[in-house]
Amino acid sequence: MTKAVTLLGTGLMGAGMARSLLRAGLAVTVWNRSADKARPLADDGATVAADPVSAVAGADVVVTMLFDAESVEEVMAEAIGSLKPGAVWVQSATVGLDGVEALAALAAKHNVPFLDAPVLGTRQPAEEGKLIVLAGGDPALRPSVDPVFEAIGARTLWVGPRIGDGHRLKLAANSWVLSLTAGTAQALALTRNQGLDPQLFLDLIAGGGLDNPYAQLKGRAMIADEFPASFSLDGAVKDAGLIAAALRAAGADDRLMTALHQQYGAAAEAGHGSSDMAAVFKAHGEAQ
Repeated sequence: MTKAVTLLGTGLMGAGMARSLLRAGLAVTVWNRSADKARPLADDGATVAADPVSAVAGADVVVTMLFDAESVEEVMAEAIGSLKPGAVWVQSATVGLDGVEALAALAAKHNVPFLDAPVLGTRQPAEEGKLIVLAGGDPALRPSVDPVFEAIGARTLWVGPRIGDGHRLKLAANSWVLSLTAGTAQALALTRNQGLDPQLFLDLIAGGGLDNPYAQLKGRAMIADEFPASFSLDGAVKDAGLIAAALRAAGADDRLMTALHQQYGAAAEAGHGSSDMAAVFKAHGEAQ
């Protein structure tokens, strides 16, 4: 029975996931590169570790929720030797298909059971334990990780038995999210720059076949020029690059995602990288 969980990475997503694990009654240890992002979780009942090595010692399940493949590999290369026998490594950061393979190889080298389990959702679902877990890997590991997945997610979709299957579906889902957000930004910018109130576009689609709650949510943020991060623009840039690479590897056309990667990148380079991904609206400039 899984009782002790270590979560490495307590940023926008990881902090909420940690609190969801604590509400489920699990013993939770957390660590983050920037210690000030992990310390507040002590007030919620988490043990805040000083380093990754001490963080993973004694854990039944270790969840990595760091920014990218490089940061996950660097941290786990240091910590993996301290995992107790049978502890399962659940890799939940979006790291791309090459990244998943490299991390799975690191786990195999140390004989550590490994699951590819990215999550679908942003900061609020993470706080509420309402993420969707996309699991790929050996289904025999389910009893060990079910308490973790049930704590952080509204549901778990076991995508397939291959390491990377969870990521394959996650990248497809994120391709839709990135396309929808950038498309909303474009429609609002065009409405605005033609001398109309951009709210008219959201009113136009409201309640009809073209409507989407995510478009309304992100669109309102764009109009208000308010971008508190629930999923950062820097994260969108990273994911767009990973999706474009996956498209090429799968023999699919990557031109749309490459253009979106450039669009998100332009907004990040303009100084909005830590803002919400809706700040892609800034790539369209100001009203004329």
